[in-house]
Amino acid sequence: MGDSSRSPGSWSPHGSLPLLSTLTLLLLLCGHAHSQCKILRCNAEYVSSTLSLRGGGSPGALGRGGAGRGGGLGSGGLCRALRSYALCTRRTARTCRGDLAFHSAVHGIEDLMIQHNCSRQGPTAPPPPRGPALPGAGPGPPSPDPCDYEAHFSRLHGRSPGFLHCASFGDPHVRSFYHHFHTCRVQGAWPLLDNDFLFVQATSSPVASGANATTTRKLTIIFKNMQECIDQKVYQAEVDNLPAAFEDGSINGGDRPGGSSLSIKTTNPGNHVEIQAAYIGTTIVIRQTAGQLSFSIKVAEDVARAFSAEQDLQLCVGGCPPSQQLSRLERSRRGAITLDTARQLCKEGLPVEDAYFQSCVFDVSISGDPNFTAAAQAALEDARAFLPDLEKLHLFPSDAGPPLSLATFPGPFLSGLFVLWFCFSK
Repeated sequence: MGDSSRSPGSWSPHGSLPLLSTLTLLLLLCGHAHSQCKILRCNAEYVSSTLSLRGGGSPGALGRGGAGRGGGLGSGGLCRALRSYALCTRRTARTCRGDLAFHSAVHGIEDLMIQHNCSRQGPTAPPPPRGPALPGAGPGPPSPDPCDYEAHFSRLHGRSPGFLHCASFGDPHVRSFYHHFHTCRVQGAWPLLDNDFLFVQATSSPVASGANATTTRKLTIIFKNMQECIDQKVYQAEVDNLPAAFEDGSINGGDRPGGSSLSIKTTNPGNHVEIQAAYIGTTIVIRQTAGQLSFSIKVAEDVARAFSAEQDLQLCVGGCPPSQQLSRLERSRRGAITLDTARQLCKEGLPVEDAYFQSCVFDVSISGDPNFTAAAQAALEDARAFLPDLEKLHLFPSDAGPPLSLATFPGPFLSGLFVLWFCFSK
């Protein structure tokens, strides 16, 4: 996936650490099975204890070979985190029998301990931190509500924060933060966002047998724990199952003082959910239309950009990799109904023949389902509500620009994507 001209060795200057963070996310996303199995907690604690190894200066110790010899800050911290992770899995082993995420974690820990020459006995990691600080936080007068991002930012900087918008809808079409607009095949599980505060994963499958076009069938969103504001929360939606609550049954951020700064509401149960994350200046809308899920987000710039080089695969940041974009020829192939009929259906609700209109024509033609017009119309309305610069509302082919280059991923990561696809396609 991505730019095949780059070698796996050029993917990251930090050696094996990206694989570590990838495995972490795989285990975290798969860990939502039995209510008595505490593997999700173990995964979350491991993520927290290795945050310092995923960015900044520490990861270099791994890339320079320190981990393989059992020395250096990177290997020491990693081995302590892995021993803590292993201890946590042993404590929950009795209630996790038969759980795929649990067994994936156990095998993953074993592999990483061997890879980094970690001893089974030794010190463990300290208790995990309570989460990252607000982006842009620093010296300044105290905020009346540190879990109100906009008020906090304005008080510190004397101005309102900037915002970005991304959307994914239809077969699917992705509008990135930087106004790239792609029609993608992206079959299986792909990250829309992966930063210090949010992880959003979309899982897609073909519209029909043998078709290149796909639709999003599942969305998973992780709101990572953050100091006094929220506990970590996981939201998961599937076609015909759009819950108005997080996976643990709650509708807010938990018992921390700022728990109310994360909330879910719905005005159209089963078809439309809105998640407000005021503590990071973010609003997310999830819809179900014509047997597919759509995703729209308005997010503070500082939050959207809070990621390291190892997290560069994000469809909302770079759009779809070139290998996953449908060509103009593929988009113009004859579908279930004629293009003229599809254009007439789409024109009723989308009078401007922009990227949203063209997406609608493609979706309706390929699927033969007029209900796909509603998906494009809703995406346009979300953009109208979320875009800070309405002059960018209507995108045309000449506006989209070339896609950002993304790195090639090594074999173990591709295997990990298969595991993730398996977890979310059940």
